[in-house]
Amino acid sequence: MIKENEVTQKSFDSLLYWLDPSRDIAGQKYEKIRQRLIRIYIGRGCFEAEELADEVINRVVQKLPEIVNMYVGEPIRYFYGVAEKTHLEWLRKQKKLKNLQPLDINDYNNSDSASDCEFECLEKCLRTLPKEQRELIIEYYQEEKSAKILYRQTLAAKLKISINALQIKTSRIRVKLEVCIKNCVAQNN
Repeated sequence: MIKENEVTQKSFDSLLYWLDPSRDIAGQKYEKIRQRLIRIYIGRGCFEAEELADEVINRVVQKLPEIVNMYVGEPIRYFYGVAEKTHLEWLRKQKKLKNLQPLDINDYNNSDSASDCEFECLEKCLRTLPKEQRELIIEYYQEEKSAKILYRQTLAAKLKISINALQIKTSRIRVKLEVCIKNCVAQNN
């Protein structure tokens, strides 16, 4: 079953035809547009540049039936407009992630105020995560003070991602854990 926002071969072919009636030229234009979008996002500091470029293309494909007959001008300009809006959405999302308070797993282990219930919920919620995410979040909260910084730099290098990307990746996992823990504690009380 095709999802509403999924790009089909037919809709992608329509996009190519909109770019140019010649399939070869359209393919070249498509690649050029995608590469430009990626460069724009990288230039703006987006670590998910390729994903965002693909999202722009998907949105244009979805909107194409509405605009194809009335849009005047170079199609690339329409892509740029969608890219601008997508970038703003991405910035808002990053701002929300940045404002999250860190969940320190060690606090659950060492704090007298943490109840057995909370600790059990933490363990239960950690087990629900995929193995890769579980290992990453546990590794992320290793060490203390300056050793923690060095350890996280090493972890980012091992994963071949930037520190910023590591922080965002772990904050997403942390959000899942926080929701799971709150739900678990609420059910047990």
